[in-house]
Amino acid sequence: MTKAAAKKKTDTKLTETLYQMIKYPVITEKATMGSQYNQVTFRVPLEADKAIIKAAVQVLFKVKVVKVNTSVQKGKLKVFKGRAALRSDTKKAIVTLAEGQSIDVTTGV
Repeated sequence: MTKAAAKKKTDTKLTETLYQMIKYPVITEKATMGSQYNQVTFRVPLEADKAIIKAAVQVLFKVKVVKVNTSVQKGKLKVFKGRAALRSDTKKAIVTLAEGQSIDVTTGV
């Protein structure tokens, strides 16, 4: 395998990893209010850290990220038709973009 082919394979694997770090944008009233502060909210895997999220957003959307805030929502017990079930834990990332940068979350990646 040549160096160019190895580099291309590595780049492809890295890009796939970055796509897996951003599940989908959060479209709620509270999340859309963050757009006035140049913020976009995404659901991310529980194992994702701030540095990986920042790199993923910068590479995939080609924007400059100023900071990333994360929060984990613990799953809670819900009862439906007499059966109890535990919801999964979820993590969201609130990404603050540089001045003049924007992401149109309605079009997708």
